[in-house]
Amino acid sequence: MRVSISEDNLEFFEALASPVRLKIIGCLSKRSMNIKELAENVGVSSAIMTSHIKKLESAHLVESKKSKQYGKVCSLVGTNYMLLFPTPRLAVTHYDVNLKVGQYTRAEISPTCGIATEHSVIGDYDDPRCFYDPRRENAELIWFSKGYVEYYIPNYVPDDCQVTSIEICAEMCSEYPDVKIDAVSDIDLFLNDEHLCTWQSPGDFGDRRGRYTPSWWHAGQYGILKRYEINSLGVYLDKELKAEKPLGHFHTEKDYWTLRFAVNEDSGNPGGLTLFGSKFGDYPQDIYVCVRYE
Repeated sequence: MRVSISEDNLEFFEALASPVRLKIIGCLSKRSMNIKELAENVGVSSAIMTSHIKKLESAHLVESKKSKQYGKVCSLVGTNYMLLFPTPRLAVTHYDVNLKVGQYTRAEISPTCGIATEHSVIGDYDDPRCFYDPRRENAELIWFSKGYVEYYIPNYVPDDCQVTSIEICAEMCSEYPDVKIDAVSDIDLFLNDEHLCTWQSPGDFGDRRGRYTPSWWHAGQYGILKRYEINSLGVYLDKELKAEKPLGHFHTEKDYWTLRFAVNEDSGNPGGLTLFGSKFGDYPQDIYVCVRYE
């Protein structure tokens, strides 16, 4: 029988904290006995013995049966017990989420635009309706001139823990018909509808083939891997502080979070956005999110 060392089993250990009750257990380990026999063997009165037996019964160490001939007959519940000591548990202090670029939950975009899997374009070029095609979950590349795509991030942080940082990594660049290496674009990132910061992409890159870009693709080839981090001090982009907005500003108590990549047509440089998945560009990764907590 297994007994864990915890307050839940305090009665079990208290029952053993008596020389008299230890003698009772010793007697019963040989054979079952009634109250009178136990009292004589241990050297106490029958009334006191009855009190000790009740303690042992309550701790599930002894069980009793009434007999017309012998009265209350007692026996041990078990003869072998395994004590389970508490062992330290390594706390999980982070979890990762990998979002395929086509796993967005909302999208409002304007041409030029498109969406592609590793093997082909989904639907037609420059048709926003293709962004709602069920096949988008297999997409490895998306691009648009204006608008946004929004993703859900599950909040798996335990109720008794607090988020300490959220890291977001994505490979991206501007979007320009065909390619244009100096097509500057202001790309905004939002978490739970709160603005993180703006990254100014220097261009849409096609001067060489992306390391993982399929051979059939002849437009923008690769992007730049950007790393965002939100912690208690603020919002960082590539380890540079961009906004003094700490984590508490971003409503992380919700069951899920929203992550939005956007290009605002009213910005100074609305030059579009291209998002690369693991099968396009220079990096074999999707949109990566790491949540740390304590």
